[in-house]
Amino acid sequence: MSQQNEIGLELKGLSKVLGGRVIIDNLDLQVKKGEMVSLLGPSGCGKTTTLRMIAGFLIPDNGTVTLAGKDVTTIGPEKRPSAMVFQNYALWPHMTVFKNVAYPLKVRKVNKAEIEKRVHDVLGVVNLMHHKDSRPAQISGGEQQRVALARALVQEPDILLLDEPLSNLDAKLRVKVREDIRDLQRRLGITTVIVTHDQDEALSISDRIAVMKEGKIEQFSTPEDIYNKPATEYVANFIGSLNRYEGSYSNGQISTGSDVVGVRPEDVTFDSKNSAGAVEATVSLVVPRGHFHEVYLKAQ
Repeated sequence: MSQQNEIGLELKGLSKVLGGRVIIDNLDLQVKKGEMVSLLGPSGCGKTTTLRMIAGFLIPDNGTVTLAGKDVTTIGPEKRPSAMVFQNYALWPHMTVFKNVAYPLKVRKVNKAEIEKRVHDVLGVVNLMHHKDSRPAQISGGEQQRVALARALVQEPDILLLDEPLSNLDAKLRVKVREDIRDLQRRLGITTVIVTHDQDEALSISDRIAVMKEGKIEQFSTPEDIYNKPATEYVANFIGSLNRYEGSYSNGQISTGSDVVGVRPEDVTFDSKNSAGAVEATVSLVVPRGHFHEVYLKAQ
């Protein structure tokens, strides 16, 4: 069986109640080996709870978690073939970069020579060898993020779990680091699940995206399908901007009706000739967005 068709992660019938509220409701998900999947959704939709159940920090009330073909549903995180990068990086401030990365191996009582080799190798992968003797406070936020990533990778996991790993970075650095993560993930071919609420982030780095709502997956597909062929109105509204009309669409015309039609802003064209079917409108607001302007129109 080729790697492309092998299953790196499978969730079946996963459910979790916390504080008397259903957080995850009978959730199914399959991630292929070597694939990068984003769990995307607003705060409170259950994406981080799902990730924590994959990692073993939470045990599901119902359902199973299978990693690399092994049922790990009731196994603790230290015995799972996974490694997690937390939102706040969780680096030891008094330890050097080298010691932070080496820490999980030291806990597992890996011999010193092996630790030295594996830490040097992974610091080379994330381009941080020049900072191996620095402490976290002496390096940038992006570099701290790469230390946390190296600490996960040094464990040689079958699956890498990332919980909002870029949320503490400024906008420009976020773009740079997410490109680094995607490049690294592709080079290593490691199965990866990333939690994010940022649609641009999910669209730019994912092989597939699971859009979540109230503990369920609304749609699980490629970024192209999620954007161009949303399965529900919720997905259409959550990903990108949308002009919403109540009616039906046929032969280039939107007519009144009980259905809902969504039109992306980039599909709206300006018609100076007042052609049949064109709608007169006035500009109510123009918002500069750098390389383009967002224009709000009010129909006459």
